[in-house]
Amino acid sequence: MSSGQESVFSEYETDTSQTSKLLRKFKETPFVPIGMAGFAMVVGYGLYRLKHRGDMKMSLHLIHMRVAAQGFVVGAITCGVLYSMFREYVVKPKE
Repeated sequence: MSSGQESVFSEYETDTSQTSKLLRKFKETPFVPIGMAGFAMVVGYGLYRLKHRGDMKMSLHLIHMRVAAQGFVVGAITCGVLYSMFREYVVKPKE
């Protein structure tokens, strides 16, 4: 590459800190961090309830916890897809 030629990836080269990359990704896809946070909350609640499960078998408790966590993540992904479709097709930016 010649010294006078501008880099193709100049936007990514100047934006090198991890937090700025993370914030940029959160702005592009806001439902991914919501899904991750929901997954962590469901797992935390499931671990808390593990102490007070009573007669329930461990395997049944773990299956319920897994289904709840996966359901939250799938719901967040679905909301994210609907949100991006809404932004792209309904509220089109003027060109």
